[in-house]
Amino acid sequence: MNYTEVKRGLPQRNPRVCAVINQKGGVGKSTTVVNLSACLGDGKKKVLVIDFDPQGNATSGFGVEKENLEQDIYDVILHDVPIEEVIQETCASNVFIVPATIQLATAEIELVSAMARESILKDAIQSIREQFDYIFIDCPPSLGLLTINALVAADSLIIPIQCEYYALEGVAKLLESMQMVKRRMNPELEIFGVVMTMYDSRTTLSKQVVDEVRDYFGKKVFKTVIPRNVKLSEAPSHGLPVSMYARVSKGALAYSNLAKEVVIRG
Repeated sequence: MNYTEVKRGLPQRNPRVCAVINQKGGVGKSTTVVNLSACLGDGKKKVLVIDFDPQGNATSGFGVEKENLEQDIYDVILHDVPIEEVIQETCASNVFIVPATIQLATAEIELVSAMARESILKDAIQSIREQFDYIFIDCPPSLGLLTINALVAADSLIIPIQCEYYALEGVAKLLESMQMVKRRMNPELEIFGVVMTMYDSRTTLSKQVVDEVRDYFGKKVFKTVIPRNVKLSEAPSHGLPVSMYARVSKGALAYSNLAKEVVIRG
């Protein structure tokens, strides 16, 4: 069943649109998007995930078969396909997704000549944004036109930072890009939260990195820290959020706690 068949009766909402962003790869962006969304859905929140990364990890993480897709986010931003026609149900309760495939990789080049190229995603989601409590945009690990589109469309950012050496490397450039978009195109844009990922309580380094990030971002850092966890790593290969794959695992508990913090922040 696609979204157009289930959207009737959904009340109007005042959603938070979050770009989940870090130009470094492998820091847990897609893992955070998939598992945070699933936990919010378990809590009866209506969630839309927009997979805006050509790798399509969020799409795979929800078990969506990419080879069976007739349309994806590429068609929305390049071919003016209404986003309602592309939204899919996921395996998680109350969670929907706009999937991505590798063809999105060419979008950076194709967008260069497009009119109002920085606001195409923002315009695309206007018709459906009030039908969700949270909209998460899973950004690519770069600061190109796709990411700029996400920054213009979002009202806030969630920044996953891995607990490793050089964790803050490149964050200054990300914040610089955020401030540029805020000044020129999206004055409402703010940091909603910073989430520490891949935390290993056995190492001094992880603890030092958390302290360093808390010193840098202050209260923007969520109290919940996401641990290194085998079940978190295994869940995507089964096309399931960790809360469905291994509900009692440390990873599932951590994302459940993170979801509670997100709701409290608003």
